[in-house]
Amino acid sequence: MHKLELDAVLHSAHFELIERLLDTSDGSEASAYMLFGSSGITADPWSGTPRWRVVSHKFVTIAETEKVSSSASHVTWSTGGFMRLLSEAKLEGLIPALVHTHPRGVARFSDQDNKNEKDLARTAFVKGVKGLLSIVIDGDRNIAVRLWTPDGGCRDIERVTSIGSKVQFLKGLSLDTADNSVLDRQARLFGSFFNDAVGQLRIGVVGAGATGSAVAALLIRLGVGHILVIDKDVLELSNLNRVHGARLSDVKEELTKVDNIARMATETDLGPKVVTMQSWAGSKDSRDALKSCDVVFGATDDHSGRIFLNRLAHFYGIPLIDLGLRMKRHEDGHVDVFGRVTTFVEGHRCLMCYGVMDSQKAADEALERDDPDSFHKLKEEAYVLGGGDPSPAVVTFTTEVACMAVNEFVAALTSFQGPHGMTPHRVRRFHAQDDRFPIPSLNPDCPVCGQTDVLGRADVEPFLRVVG
Repeated sequence: MHKLELDAVLHSAHFELIERLLDTSDGSEASAYMLFGSSGITADPWSGTPRWRVVSHKFVTIAETEKVSSSASHVTWSTGGFMRLLSEAKLEGLIPALVHTHPRGVARFSDQDNKNEKDLARTAFVKGVKGLLSIVIDGDRNIAVRLWTPDGGCRDIERVTSIGSKVQFLKGLSLDTADNSVLDRQARLFGSFFNDAVGQLRIGVVGAGATGSAVAALLIRLGVGHILVIDKDVLELSNLNRVHGARLSDVKEELTKVDNIARMATETDLGPKVVTMQSWAGSKDSRDALKSCDVVFGATDDHSGRIFLNRLAHFYGIPLIDLGLRMKRHEDGHVDVFGRVTTFVEGHRCLMCYGVMDSQKAADEALERDDPDSFHKLKEEAYVLGGGDPSPAVVTFTTEVACMAVNEFVAALTSFQGPHGMTPHRVRRFHAQDDRFPIPSLNPDCPVCGQTDVLGRADVEPFLRVVG
């Protein structure tokens, strides 16, 4: 029986609020509450180990009227706010959390913390919540997180990440002391921590066609240690001009696109653990695998897949790097070529706000998969959008868009683009030789990023609150 693995994800905005607790005028300890969603993973796709991830949902300030006393070595507050927190957690199916600082100490739970929290955990379980988290941060921004269990014990959470436009290991990044000369050149630019981070992150690639195969090839060369590739299709003759790794013989053998990526990874002999799934992005059998990822690249060319990944990113705190390409040849021979990379994390607008998804096309795609006979009948009657002529495709453009996307991933781990990390939205006009960075107006009514009540909610029923 595998031991349950635990990890925690803090949205960067929530981590910044935790850090601000350290900004007391007299250096005294401070405290707050939080609520977390939880993600149950039956089997990690790379290890087969069951996992449980908690994702920050909300930061809750303790009212001044409830603060009792504080000093450089202690903080106390009344429990009225805690009882309200437990009621909300029980009602919403969330995990409550206690947060406090050790500004002049270390990120370690004291004997007094152990005693007080054990009593509070007992109260929490009596109230019917499914866990209690405890977080402590010290003056050097080191953090410790643990989970109290119904038996009165607790478990340290060894892997804690902060996600936003930057992706950071707050705890749990193992330093690889082995000689890795293959990646030495990029360590000379970004430092050895970069190689350690990419080697330990779990990255999903949804879509293994032109842009997806290029993304996967770049991630393998970058040293990513755990890669998930999802695509339903097999290779066709028209794919060979742009799908990396594909061969003419693969078409005759009807090799799947994901198997092409797996073979490409094996042939590099660079050691990445590549897991493949011949599936649609939104299918039930791919959920656990995607929930296990730290970052997901959306390289799918279907709208229903994008809608699914858009919601997954918001619910589960998994940064989404979505990429696309549009080419058009005009009657006079002039061509327009647009490449796009959109990064969706808390604080960025979602794919829906940027207008890169079409709900009608998504519905048509779902109908074509679930009921192809009805789809073709309605198409003949002009009630659904037809596919028309095949879209043009050129390998140089698809590969460059993949480079743009993977560079955003690099920006999330480094400061090469500046302290802001990933760019929210980049449109490259190849024909005009420029990049543009349009940002849509804030839409508080957006059914995804405008809904703070689902940020970090993780597992809910129905899944992603989508009925059907």
